[in-house]
Amino acid sequence: MNLLHPFIALLQFTTVLPLGKMAPFESFSRNVWIYPLAGYVTGGIAGAVLFILSAPPLVSAGVGLAVLLLITGCNHLDGLLDFGDGLMAHGSREIRIRALTDRTIGTGGIALGLMVTLLSWGSLASIHQAYIAILLAEVGGKFGMAVMTIFGRPFHDGLHAMLHKYTSPWFAILSTFLLLPLLLLPVSIISIGLAFTVMVAIPAALIILANRIFGGVNGDVTGAAGEITRAGVLVIFACSAVVPAPSVLGFLF
Repeated sequence: MNLLHPFIALLQFTTVLPLGKMAPFESFSRNVWIYPLAGYVTGGIAGAVLFILSAPPLVSAGVGLAVLLLITGCNHLDGLLDFGDGLMAHGSREIRIRALTDRTIGTGGIALGLMVTLLSWGSLASIHQAYIAILLAEVGGKFGMAVMTIFGRPFHDGLHAMLHKYTSPWFAILSTFLLLPLLLLPVSIISIGLAFTVMVAIPAALIILANRIFGGVNGDVTGAAGEITRAGVLVIFACSAVVPAPSVLGFLF
């Protein structure tokens, strides 16, 4: 098997980038710990756009998020909206699962989508180094999806169940190693430490919540975890940026 196949299959699954011939999807399904690599690509592209863009902060933030949505084909946003419908539905677990998995979008999905998007937009607009923040947050979002896939027990057969069955708890360690390059960013120790905490806390909380209301996790919940974790990292980054602190490299050297 070509060593690039897992990475190419990952990008073909998480983006709409034109990457030529389809790589074997199984090559990624057996290596879901590489999820954060997709964040470096999508976040890197969005960050590059913001770096060269000369526009007011609110406009730049909107453009950055729009680039992410375009690159990903709104696939994970769709999961967020479905998750919102299931979360806001009233009644039994079966009713909630029906709301989560049907093809329509209800008020709950629209409300959650707006909340997460507005939090992301407002936070990104308030960050001076928005091009760095969007990269860090996007990698964090994809790490959150890796955590959900590894530890989220499926409640029915589907794509998530297929990916989950190939995972092992030690995949989380491998995925964590892929976060280490973020330490090279000119970001304060406080910001990077809080961001890493959010990258773990949000998917962990969503797994507990999904187990309680759905009896497990599916692909929609995993996609929602990516969107919510990204928003959480941006919020934390925006709030912690007001506290002066040296970067990790500055602290070491």
